[in-house]
Amino acid sequence: QVQLVESGGGLVQAGGSLRLSCAASGGTFSAYGMGWFRQAPGKEREFVATISYGGRNTGATDSVKGRFTISRDNAKNTVYLQMNSLKPEDTAVYYCARARSRGPEYRVYEYAYWGQGTQVTVSS
Repeated sequence: QVQLVESGGGLVQAGGSLRLSCAASGGTFSAYGMGWFRQAPGKEREFVATISYGGRNTGATDSVKGRFTISRDNAKNTVYLQMNSLKPEDTAVYYCARARSRGPEYRVYEYAYWGQGTQVTVSS
């Protein structure tokens, strides 16, 4: 049974930083791509960033490029999302997910397992 547990969310002022973590258990973490998604109230879940199984290849949505960085530590079965220069429009529940493949993957349906989410709120 694969489980993903996010942590690190919270309330931060615009321009601030947060680092999200996602700890995985069950399955073989190092064999799969991972991703971060977010969902704001009244909106659909959207892609944020993705990383391949070994960490060599990454991708991010245009709105976070240059501000957010995805990384992973396969020895710790953990994927991270470093978020800098946060903006109020980044406010959402952030989810990590494990891809069906080695990744990177960019679409919701390409992910098989999801965490419960962590709230990120950016005040102006």
